[in-house]
Amino acid sequence: MKNKHYILTLILILSTLSSGMFFTACEKDDEMLDTDQLGSKEVTLKSFGPSPAMRGGELRFIGTNLDQVTSIDIPGATGLTEITVVTQYEIRITIPQSAEPGIVKLNIPEGSISSQSVLSYSEPISIDRFEPAQVKAGQKLTISGEYLNNVEEVILADGIHVLKKDFLKQTREAIELTIPEEAQTGKIIVSDGADLLSGGEEIPTWIYSSSDLTVVLPSISTISPNPVKAGSLVAITGSDLDLVKSVVFKGDFKVDSFQTQTATKIEINVPERTEDGSLIIIPASGVEVKSESELIMVVPELNVSPTTIKNGGSIIVKGTDLDLIERVIFEGGIEGTISDQTGTEMTVVVPDEAISGVVRFLTKASKEVNGPELTLIDPGFSSFAPQEAKANNSIIIKGTDLDLVVDVVFSGGLSGTIENQSETQLQVRIPVGASSGIIELVAKNGVRISSPSEITITANLPEITGFAENKGTPGEILTIQGTNLLLIKELIFPGNIKATAYGIKTDETVQVYVPQDATTGYGNITLITYEGEQGLSPEIFIGGTDPITDATIMVMDFEQHGDHNGSWDNSWSGSSEILTENGNTFIRYTSSFDGWALNCNHQSSGAPAPVIQNIENYILKFDIRIEEGVTGAENAQLQFVFADQWSYWYGPNLFPSETGGDWITVSVPVSTWGLTGTFDLSSGTNGLYGGIIPAGISIDNLRFDPI
Repeated sequence: MKNKHYILTLILILSTLSSGMFFTACEKDDEMLDTDQLGSKEVTLKSFGPSPAMRGGELRFIGTNLDQVTSIDIPGATGLTEITVVTQYEIRITIPQSAEPGIVKLNIPEGSISSQSVLSYSEPISIDRFEPAQVKAGQKLTISGEYLNNVEEVILADGIHVLKKDFLKQTREAIELTIPEEAQTGKIIVSDGADLLSGGEEIPTWIYSSSDLTVVLPSISTISPNPVKAGSLVAITGSDLDLVKSVVFKGDFKVDSFQTQTATKIEINVPERTEDGSLIIIPASGVEVKSESELIMVVPELNVSPTTIKNGGSIIVKGTDLDLIERVIFEGGIEGTISDQTGTEMTVVVPDEAISGVVRFLTKASKEVNGPELTLIDPGFSSFAPQEAKANNSIIIKGTDLDLVVDVVFSGGLSGTIENQSETQLQVRIPVGASSGIIELVAKNGVRISSPSEITITANLPEITGFAENKGTPGEILTIQGTNLLLIKELIFPGNIKATAYGIKTDETVQVYVPQDATTGYGNITLITYEGEQGLSPEIFIGGTDPITDATIMVMDFEQHGDHNGSWDNSWSGSSEILTENGNTFIRYTSSFDGWALNCNHQSSGAPAPVIQNIENYILKFDIRIEEGVTGAENAQLQFVFADQWSYWYGPNLFPSETGGDWITVSVPVSTWGLTGTFDLSSGTNGLYGGIIPAGISIDNLRFDPI
């Protein structure tokens, strides 16, 4: 945008310069610098100036592709190669003192371009000297030389302009001015006019001093106190500190408000999160001055009691500068809760999850102090009674610090119910399904303590060895297999739903209809015997869809995978939407269509990209839900697309005609397509194409499962 503005400004100005008095035209002095020429590779010279010029001053050339100029010839000074390329539309050179009036020539690889007009000279403005050579912002600078009465502005490093109206004094031989506070060390420039690009009407003459003007910077001698406490006052001593506008502390904390400030001293509050490191002082010029010595932040001194404690208890910390502490970290990376904090004392609650080990104290300045090693008390398991008991009965556990116990685990991984709890005693109800064996107490911090002996769980229960089906489908028969199954009086499904309908019952087999409102997902069936004993079946999946297992190879499930999510897999038909219900994401078709039903060709973005070995040992599955009232789903003819292969057609009856508004799983044996060996889906398009697919159908979890 800056270049465009620059070019357009030049076009406007150059089109109005017709007299040739100051900005001198070359061969094509009747042409403007138009945008067509700007796009060309041809080197052209449109104008140069100033003319008359001053020896020792700057000569500027304007045209196109001037960055291709290799040297410039001026009468009396040929082969000038010290060319400043401003842009491809402007270059500059310094006119040597030996230069004479005449034609100017630009040399390029293809030849040369000569100006039509003659370069002439005027009596030069000159700088003989300036004093003082080292100056401080706000002090007076005197520039001596010739024709300084023609100077319109003085330019100091870095681009700081002092205009004629602001000079203290101006004669032919001298200029006096006040050094602006933004000035930096560097050359002095005197100019006889406002710059063309700064709103002036001509290219002015710039005369540079032969030596640099040194602008005094503030300096740091001492920092005290050091070490210093965060939030307290620190004194910076040095010279010329009255120039300082801001102080930067380590951690990039910039402060521009001081308590006191003189030329030799600054008093300033240290930000509370300041880290160890050098200070940086910055004057108005923006030049950074860094301290040689580092500012060191005070760390607290402390002692902790007690060092043997329970989770949930409190430690008392005493010492100095404790108000600097922001976090207390216990072993295991768990943060404690600070209360009643002063500079000399604080209380910290030990988290439930903390374990024995060193406690660490972190300050706001990211400094760390190690406290002592804490010993976290564990519960003690002395005894339990009775030694034999049935499920749903209670036992009494005795020991020490039992108030720390959050779980009592019986053999089989089942948790008992804690009915009463004190430091020395627990009353625990034995869970249904528990087996004889060791009892474990689980403390708040996860420490596990085993019983000194095993408990015997007495029961006259049938033994369930498995199920004939791989899942329990609501409304359908589930066949339970085992021994002594005639002892079963009642079966209760997950969700505390009692079974009300049964099929065949023998000592080895019980058929039960899965209740429609049983909780879906993995769970256990509770069995109750005629004697009132309770037990649990092995875990089984309850639901209308086949479970996703560790052996499942997912192709498309519309969930987030890296940068890939359901929006990538949405069909290209414009007739679908990606929905999330109960934490599950899937695709739903919003109108009837014929085309892409599922699409994914972004495996590189994180989508599942399986390579399946021995594909003949797998079966293709996907879950489908057909909303009530939808018709014609069974007529859909579909084509599976895997790794850009379009050979996997399946005719009508892939979709069921209805699912009662519930999700079910559809399976397709890979033998349908004669697949064997390695099946590589790691690249290309994987999806589902076909029609006619009615509105109101949802699909999820396109996958392969072992047979």
